[in-house]
Amino acid sequence: MNHTTTVTVGSLRVPDATLHYEVRGHGPLVVLVGAPMHAVSFAPLADLLATDHTVLTTDPRGLNRSTLDDPGQDSTPEMRADDLSRLLAHLDAGPATVFGSSGGAVTALALALAHPERVHTVIAHEPPLNALLDDREERDAAVEDIIATYASGDVAGAWFKFLVNANIVSPGAEEPAGAPPAPPAEPDPQQVADERFWFLHEMRGTTRWQPDITALRAGPVRVVVGIGQESAGQLCDHTSTALAAALGTEPTFFPGGHIAFVDDPAGFAPRLREVLRGN
Repeated sequence: MNHTTTVTVGSLRVPDATLHYEVRGHGPLVVLVGAPMHAVSFAPLADLLATDHTVLTTDPRGLNRSTLDDPGQDSTPEMRADDLSRLLAHLDAGPATVFGSSGGAVTALALALAHPERVHTVIAHEPPLNALLDDREERDAAVEDIIATYASGDVAGAWFKFLVNANIVSPGAEEPAGAPPAPPAEPDPQQVADERFWFLHEMRGTTRWQPDITALRAGPVRVVVGIGQESAGQLCDHTSTALAAALGTEPTFFPGGHIAFVDDPAGFAPRLREVLRGN
């Protein structure tokens, strides 16, 4: 049975930026947030949850429809957490459950620390927290090399190094030589801008962020650490396992890999509903 989800679209002025946000559904509040993923990526999952939840999605500052006064300003987890807090206050909504994926999971953890009154549960799905790893210095150096490669104009090389560092591609795989072949059509300018912002202004602050584990353990916010069942051996499997261990909890497993909620939202939603119910 098909149904149409009504989406309320709005914008909010915050310090240094204007945020785009979308609200759909009715019921307990769930926030779906990524970094660099924006609201478009979460829309199919949000539609599924909106049958019995109020779902808030947003474009993080500097990405897609959330514009910065200074496009060269870096984005930090603390900034993005403050943005979410202001959005929740603006909507007079919450406390919320926040499902954050990848860099969005880092944002959600920062929200739990800085604004615990806004959130009662954080589901941190595969946060890339280098600071929790024994080889953190090597991982940080790899990120700096990725950023420098992108800044030099070697986009394909930067993505290759990114995938190698994430343990998604084997280091022995053949690296693309030089610039990638010209695509059959002009790339989407917004997609190019979002990619550039991620590499040059968001990646470093996100991966280097160090959570206050003591405060998270003692705080009022329930933290669930999520890992994809197909992410075994990848960087975010290691960082998520380390986070759960530091918090004294066990990881919660979800179907699929790092972006399963995009690849198969219908398969992902039932497990997320179980976690939302506390199962």
